[in-house]
Amino acid sequence: MTDDGTTTAAATGTLGYEQARDELIEVVRRLEAGGTTLEESLALWERGEELAKVCRHWLEGARARLDAALARPERSDEAGEAGEADGNTD
Repeated sequence: MTDDGTTTAAATGTLGYEQARDELIEVVRRLEAGGTTLEESLALWERGEELAKVCRHWLEGARARLDAALARPERSDEAGEAGEADGNTD
């Protein structure tokens, strides 16, 4: 983060979910505490918007991975269990 509370889009894109979430929490805390100039508040707000986008991106990616995993057919674990039930334990 630079002195005015902003970063480049490239730097924001490298943040992990937890990092972005934690920084967003801090931004919100600072905004709620008050005592900042209008310019500082605007910079914090803009940073918060960037961080929210990063978090949303990570969460959407996680949702897509979960959906893909749930859409896959059952693994062959059930076939192994069926073989054991027949006395076929290899």
